[in-house]
Amino acid sequence: MRQWTARMISPAVELGSAPLFRTEVALGPGTIARATLRISSLGVHEARINGRPVGDDVLSPGWSSYEHRLRYLSHDVTGLLAAENVITVLVGNGWYRGRLGFMGGRAFYGDRLGLIAELDVTFTDGSRRVFGTDETWTAGGSDVLADDLYDGMTIDARRRGGTPEWSLPVRVLDFDRGRLTPYVGPVVTRQESVPPAKVWTSPAGRTLIDFGQNLVGWVRFTVTGPAGTEVRVRHAEVLEDGELGVRPLRDAQATDRYLLSGGADFFEPTMTFHGFRYAEITGVDAVDDLEAVVVHSAIRRTGTFECSDELLNQLHRNVVWSTRGNFLDLPTDCPQRNERLGWTGDIAVFAASAAYLFDVGSFLADWLADLAAEQKAAGGLVSFVIPDILKFQPHPPEFPDPDSTAFWSDAAVWVPWALWQAYGDRAILEDRYDSMTAHVRRVRTLLSPTGVWDASFQFGDWLDPDAPPDGPAKAKADPGVVATAAYYRSLSIVAEVSGLLGHAADEAEFRSLAADVRAAFSTEYVGADGVIRSDCATVYTLAIVFGLLPPAREAAAGERLAALVAESGYRVSTGFAGTPYITDALTRTGHLDAAYRLLLEKECPSWLYPVTMGATTIWERWDSMLPDGTVNPGEMTSFNHYALGAVADWMHRTVGGIAPLEPGYARVLVAPRPGGGLTWCRSALDTRHGRIEVDWEIVDGVLQVDARLPEGVTGVLSLPGQPDVELPG
Repeated sequence: MRQWTARMISPAVELGSAPLFRTEVALGPGTIARATLRISSLGVHEARINGRPVGDDVLSPGWSSYEHRLRYLSHDVTGLLAAENVITVLVGNGWYRGRLGFMGGRAFYGDRLGLIAELDVTFTDGSRRVFGTDETWTAGGSDVLADDLYDGMTIDARRRGGTPEWSLPVRVLDFDRGRLTPYVGPVVTRQESVPPAKVWTSPAGRTLIDFGQNLVGWVRFTVTGPAGTEVRVRHAEVLEDGELGVRPLRDAQATDRYLLSGGADFFEPTMTFHGFRYAEITGVDAVDDLEAVVVHSAIRRTGTFECSDELLNQLHRNVVWSTRGNFLDLPTDCPQRNERLGWTGDIAVFAASAAYLFDVGSFLADWLADLAAEQKAAGGLVSFVIPDILKFQPHPPEFPDPDSTAFWSDAAVWVPWALWQAYGDRAILEDRYDSMTAHVRRVRTLLSPTGVWDASFQFGDWLDPDAPPDGPAKAKADPGVVATAAYYRSLSIVAEVSGLLGHAADEAEFRSLAADVRAAFSTEYVGADGVIRSDCATVYTLAIVFGLLPPAREAAAGERLAALVAESGYRVSTGFAGTPYITDALTRTGHLDAAYRLLLEKECPSWLYPVTMGATTIWERWDSMLPDGTVNPGEMTSFNHYALGAVADWMHRTVGGIAPLEPGYARVLVAPRPGGGLTWCRSALDTRHGRIEVDWEIVDGVLQVDARLPEGVTGVLSLPGQPDVELPG
């Protein structure tokens, strides 16, 4: 890879607005064969050549662990160049210098915005010229007076047009260009526009817009009004008492402000993003061409699911939309409040669902590169969030002396494993092997003398529905049971990966440790009568699905789990740890009917309760909105959190009937298990080998299945009460 000659530049002085960098490039009469612009920034950037955008990306270079990796883009700009050229680049705060996190603070990575860019031009005669950022560039002010991901943008249209002052100098920053790395995953782009579903006046006299879908992005429009008029656009996911429900945003302002020029002004706030279904516009009577713009990483949709129950279909659509909204450059917990962080636990449990719905191989590989870099710098510790901004702040009192944490730190193992199962690419295991082994080895040092993981901080079965709104960690499940079960799963996976990659000594080490942990789990947590400590649904779920029990005890655990589920009225009684796996645990132990009843329950807490309340995304809490339409009183309430949508993985495999028999669906298990009164289901998945389609229907009480596999791919058809049938390629 060619070395950079460009330098990282910054305005010599603060400009009072987002800086607009500029240079002129004279190419002369030669014919251009090809031209590439490599570009990155400290902050987010928008580059133009001769007034035309160099690409369709937005919010680039996104958010990586900047102290370790700063990504750059390479744009083919051959068609944009002329003999005389002007390059301009607008740079905003983004994640680098903007607000980050729920504890306050900004500019954790640095207080100077920067730009590095290199135009590489090759002519048809074979000659080549390179133009890079250096002291000859200039900087000027822009129409962007303020920009922040949480708070929104302020744009002054009166500052557009005319001749800007370009005489302001730049200075070269001390920057290690060795941190520059090409994108692994896709860029963030505009995906679609959504027109208003309804516009009305609120009780307070404000114009409200319902876009009909909780989404992530921004609102754009054209407006005409007197010069200097301020138009404000506020955003929220829900309404309360007929007005925007902004309390869940905490102190994120989520407000865009526009100052009018006196003519027809078009506004699109491309250096922020909001999570919203509703918008409020004040300061003007009407706007034109109003639409919401959906923004996220350019991940390709691969998997579909549809069945005879429309509430289940809406649940699945909600999972899809929450994935879209939270896969904006990195897998975040939520897209709307003062957080939007890469919480490791959320993606640890959701990766398999995401990998069916979308091609997220490169997207998550990019994020895992940040995880590995942060982990290596922290001595093997996988933080709660990646990139890790918590290390820049005092730890909250509820997280004393944090270390490796079950489910959250297990993302180092579970996410690569999910990608391997979904796509069959050994490179993800090879690339992340050191990270996977470092995690399980660090946790080994945290085990108690009894061999279980019970002595350090744990989130445990976070957001147990029986926990108080202000105490989400106060779950029924014993945190040591949860943590030890998760550690056993990680050890089992890492042992398997070690064998796949030919690391025999490591495989022996991890299989031995896994056996020890499994034995310790049984000794410390499973009574002679088979009761697992804390005797709640989550502990039985994890013990069953993660393989911690011998067959006889697993069957008994399944009976106890089914009884607990029935006692709860088939309403969800599990939190963050148990919920993704409970339907699998019931299915595996012969309680498919109970799994369907749990899935199809409509009373709160349940998967379908939010659907009955009009949800268009997955909620953070089962009761983020209460039955009377008020917002949950807890401080932590989001209406766009994908984690509890991890049940989609079970829906794809068990209801839809598509599962990999070999990694990457090189062989396919077609095993639909109808139930819950469903009469038909259609599922499809685009794999690395081609498209899989499974349609089933119950006709006159008989299950009929139509399965289509890619050419050359074999499989097994497994139907209830019938012998398995080999499906030829």
